[in-house]
Amino acid sequence: MYDLIIRQAKSTDGSLMDIAIRDGKIAALDVPADASARHVLDLHGKVYASAGWIDSHVHCYPKSPIYHDDADLIGVASGVTTVADAGSTGANDVDDFYQITRAAKTNVYAFLNIARTGIVTQNELADMAQIDKAAVRTAIEKNPGFIIGIKARMSSSVVGKNGIQPLIRAKEIQQENDDLPLMVHIGNNPPNLDEIADLLTSGDIITHCYNGKPNRILSPEGVLRDSVKRALSRGVRLDVGHGSASFSFEVAELAIKQGILPHTISSDIYCRNRISGPVHSLATVMSKFFSVGMTLPQVIDCVTSHAADALRLRTKGRLEVGADADLTLFELRHAPQVFVDSEGQSVKGESLLVPLAAVVAGITLLTEEGKSAHVF
Repeated sequence: MYDLIIRQAKSTDGSLMDIAIRDGKIAALDVPADASARHVLDLHGKVYASAGWIDSHVHCYPKSPIYHDDADLIGVASGVTTVADAGSTGANDVDDFYQITRAAKTNVYAFLNIARTGIVTQNELADMAQIDKAAVRTAIEKNPGFIIGIKARMSSSVVGKNGIQPLIRAKEIQQENDDLPLMVHIGNNPPNLDEIADLLTSGDIITHCYNGKPNRILSPEGVLRDSVKRALSRGVRLDVGHGSASFSFEVAELAIKQGILPHTISSDIYCRNRISGPVHSLATVMSKFFSVGMTLPQVIDCVTSHAADALRLRTKGRLEVGADADLTLFELRHAPQVFVDSEGQSVKGESLLVPLAAVVAGITLLTEEGKSAHVF
């Protein structure tokens, strides 16, 4: 007896599959026709199923004065089963953040800001005294399994006159804490992106990788900077981190034409850019990449297996027996669309990903679209 069997789900390659779930885990993918379950959901080959979508860069600490949102609004209500908050909190507030997230239906993890305060101002790394190694270590030790990495925002407005020094300190912190993943925000210089990239090592993450600012991954001639090329060869990962000011269609298209694809697609979502755009949801951000040359399987990999690998979430991101029973059920609707980037530029598209349900640990949670889709 299974808890749930999902029948005739469409995979991204167009084939059909059955998925059986028991005790919050995927129990079988080869499910006999006479298998029984407490609940059966037949998708009749009309709805896609993938491993649960992971948004690896969000801001959902509700008490943050600048960037905040509700984890379930940007999570399960949008078809996203797992989110990673990217540095909203530092050592001062991460315990509180952890307690708040226990009420969420969405799986919530955190990159700990190397500044004690997190993002309560836009220049949290302008004062090096904010970077307290002992406080970081204590926070990580108190929140194992919740803090899955550290975050350093390395743009001029954040670091002030400190240049590259906060990143040097971040790398020391990383080495002293089991080499947790390090996510580095890039934006306006100083510090220069070449300085940043040369310090990064395997598993580190450059977020805002397709931003349109001068300090971007492409040279003025439109080719990948040598420093970034070297970083990628060392195993550094590129994350989208769309946000309000950090995604350019022009840069993304130029890069992807050269084979410079993102490892992870993330939203950098918070209440304002969710409601007013240009982000709206992870699904909207994902849909934009069809317009710059990526395929459905490539896009889905960026929010499932690639994201799970980047965040070291070993039981998530794949549809395989024994994995967590986190799934996203969605449609791919074909109709003219207009998408807007962070530069205010628009691109016409033909396809839109529409999440209908998030399945978290085997529990099905319908989105608003799912409630009106007459599929379930």
